[in-house]
Amino acid sequence: MDTLQNMRVFVRVVEAGSFTGAAQYLNTTTAYASRAVSDLEAHLRTRLLNRTTRRIALTEAGERYLQRCEQILAYVDQAEAEASDAHARPSGKLKVHAMTSFGQHYVVPAVGRYQQRYPEVQVELTLAQRMPDLLDEGFDVSLALATDLPDSGLVSQRLGSAFSVACASPAYLEQRGVPQTPADLAQHTCMQLVTPIFPADKWTFDGPNGDETVALGPTTFQVNVAEAMAAAACAGMGVGLIPLYSAIRWLRSGELVWLLPEYTAQPMNLYALYPSRQYLDAKIRTWVEFLRDELPATLAADHAELRQFARS
Repeated sequence: MDTLQNMRVFVRVVEAGSFTGAAQYLNTTTAYASRAVSDLEAHLRTRLLNRTTRRIALTEAGERYLQRCEQILAYVDQAEAEASDAHARPSGKLKVHAMTSFGQHYVVPAVGRYQQRYPEVQVELTLAQRMPDLLDEGFDVSLALATDLPDSGLVSQRLGSAFSVACASPAYLEQRGVPQTPADLAQHTCMQLVTPIFPADKWTFDGPNGDETVALGPTTFQVNVAEAMAAAACAGMGVGLIPLYSAIRWLRSGELVWLLPEYTAQPMNLYALYPSRQYLDAKIRTWVEFLRDELPATLAADHAELRQFARS
């Protein structure tokens, strides 16, 4: 028995008000329509329709079953439409959130490359340090950096990882000396990048001896944006622990020096988050797939380039 097809016939019989009307709509015979409903009733062991020679009427069980059939058939139709339209070009507005510094360095260039492939998509990018409520604020996708994710009910895709490096300007190091171990940072002016992810009173480094934690005393400068921390370090204000994606530009120019090259700190995972929907809009699906293909290689290239900035 084709249960799904029989459900369609049952729904059509109810909508048409007769077996004959349903048969005409479905381009089949009245006998076929009657048999389909009878087969359903036999399968369910319950009567769905009361029949007379002039009319039909739903039973109480039939009313409940009709509602379920309509829901199930709507999902099936949606799935078939999604599958058949998978090749269609995405279009419309894509509303994206990303963490500020990461978004500037990686997401903006990625948007440009994505739109070359999908020119009918208009991207509205919001850069903010806070994590938005995707449903309340209407975002399609959020790109979040976190050590791990709380249970939010959102769909997540891990896209890669990032970490921070200790940096200072050549002028600062000439005056104060170069720290050789994390413990040496206690003798230096350490500036604090304030984020909701990591504690404000200590830095934890991963190096040859595993994790090493440095307790920070009162700091002379705090800021909540990585670019501002990089600018302060370039100005010789002290040592900053800066995400690589924000520091690498200044490392390339020589305005910052990578300290403790055997150590990295503050590892984070990058996630694409989007509402838990059974069927995604094509623009959301292709954006997430594009990031999954592009960002890991971009992040890995920056990690590989970092090695050339190790101070001898």
